[in-house]
Amino acid sequence: MPIDPAKTVYYRRARFSTRLPRDRFYARSHYWLEAREAGLWRVGLTRFATRMLGDLVEYGFHPQAGDQVEVGRSIGWIEGFKAVSDIFCPVTGEFVQTNPALERDTTLLDNDPYDAGWLYEVRGELEPARLDVDGYVHLLDATIDRMLSETNDGGDACPVPGTS
Repeated sequence: MPIDPAKTVYYRRARFSTRLPRDRFYARSHYWLEAREAGLWRVGLTRFATRMLGDLVEYGFHPQAGDQVEVGRSIGWIEGFKAVSDIFCPVTGEFVQTNPALERDTTLLDNDPYDAGWLYEVRGELEPARLDVDGYVHLLDATIDRMLSETNDGGDACPVPGTS
């Protein structure tokens, strides 16, 4: 799908670059949230999160369709080549479904994270601490600066989604 530059922020810092859709909210734990209809949210990992995880190996969810979920609770796990991480929920409400396309092609998560590579849908209220695209850009700046500082100090510079 063609990308409208007016609807996208192009971000680059150090050796990392991505595009960030303006019509999404973002969580500090590096998830994006897209309104599908009133109260229905599609949730996925940002490009930054997929880069930190590496190639997707496996994933799973605890809730089934109709189960209640809460902001900040682990609802599953994801294993990448570089890391394993819990999947946290940035919405309080009802778990709707996982992305059936990921069952057929897990590379969508890395190759098309903002469109076909979404993780799950949930109906409910967003976390109050959500960020708009400008807020998420500031979070990325701070996160990457911290990683560069830790790298220069000899520390481990590989945060995992859900831990920032």
